[in-house]
Amino acid sequence: MDNNETEQANNEAEKLKEIEQLLLQALSLEEVHVTQAGTHYKIVAIGECFEGMGRVKQQQTIYGPLMDRITSGELHALTINAFTPTQWKREKVFNM
Repeated sequence: MDNNETEQANNEAEKLKEIEQLLLQALSLEEVHVTQAGTHYKIVAIGECFEGMGRVKQQQTIYGPLMDRITSGELHALTINAFTPTQWKREKVFNM
């Protein structure tokens, strides 16, 4: 890796951490994991706040704090998986 590639990788890692922190603060989540493959982002969010919500409402809840980044085009091709802590215990193996 040359310096430019290293800097780009560091910037991408920093961006993922920023998204995680934004979601943790906005939604009081227990855990959040953000990964990236090219222009595709995957968010796995775990929190009691998802209890009793349907899938669409869960996704809308995650989209809310990210809307500025989505409309600006910074975030593109987003996959969201939201779980309560109990659901996460069962699903963790399949989602990480």
